[in-house]
Amino acid sequence: MRIDQVRPTIGTAGFLRRRSSMPMWVDLVWRVALVFGLIALVLLLHWVGRDGLKDNLDNEISFVDVLYFTTVTVTTVGYGDIVPVSPEARLFEALLVTPIRLFVWLIFLGTAYNLFLRNIFYRWRMARIQADLHNHIVVTGFGTSGQEAVNELLARGTDPREIVVIDGSDKALELAEALGCNILCGDSTRDRTLKDVAIHRARSMIVSAGRDDTSILITLTARHLAPRLPISIVVRNEDNELPARQAGATTVINPVSFAGLLLAGSTSGRHIADYMADLAASGGRVKLNERPALPEEIGGPLSAIGTGLGVRIYRDDRPIGFWEDGAKRLQNGDLIIEITEGDGDAPTDGS
Repeated sequence: MRIDQVRPTIGTAGFLRRRSSMPMWVDLVWRVALVFGLIALVLLLHWVGRDGLKDNLDNEISFVDVLYFTTVTVTTVGYGDIVPVSPEARLFEALLVTPIRLFVWLIFLGTAYNLFLRNIFYRWRMARIQADLHNHIVVTGFGTSGQEAVNELLARGTDPREIVVIDGSDKALELAEALGCNILCGDSTRDRTLKDVAIHRARSMIVSAGRDDTSILITLTARHLAPRLPISIVVRNEDNELPARQAGATTVINPVSFAGLLLAGSTSGRHIADYMADLAASGGRVKLNERPALPEEIGGPLSAIGTGLGVRIYRDDRPIGFWEDGAKRLQNGDLIIEITEGDGDAPTDGS
């Protein structure tokens, strides 16, 4: 949904609107001038060929009669009080005035649509889109990282109608639209933009604006609108990781640091980086899963869960490793991080 340009494919067919480079008043003046110019042309030709007209009232054709006849014939089909009688006048009415009449009406209708009807329609559609936004994922920035995040979400089975992409680039929004996502052309640092995508009803938010300062400002804006919203942010400079957390980010990801971790891990074993990538990707043979502890698991150790290999617990936002004493007895409210079977195919050697 562009919501001021919300573009769904948000469940319903959306719309894509590009802001015109011509100010609205200039566009309106241009249309009015074109209409008057066409009327003036018909008036001139009617005046030149007035001998082919007949006034059924007084049999005299004055300039006022020609002006009256011109306005009536351009806007309607006439009243019959003044009529073309010569073959030339009738051909002129049929071949020139009729197309001009249709064109003038199209201009009027187009102007009414652009200035009034379209705005009403857009507002109505946007209201419907916003009403459907519940428990959705907001992605701000659809560059390389944003696209990869959305592609991964879709690969993991997320309905594209549950994703709203905000970006200022028409090209980026077209790509997101092609994936079936809702799109909004706007500035994510502004309250209005985030309110338009119902940020207070979102289940999570991904911030990847391309610049650390912009991403942090977006996080600040989102945090004050949705105090409990989980926010994941991408920063490029490690010095900005702390400011990002202070701004309210739940998760801070530095792709440069992560790449360094993979590179460093590969020096200790050539399969370590491969396994870490396998965990992160939806198509790998293994995947990481986060879920709350089940009622039947409460009181038992993390090692006894039957849905996967438990590797960590989050208890009151504090991480507890599988080797620590806290993992020997699960409690209500614990979040379990587990490694489960992925969707990828097993290698032919059975390893």
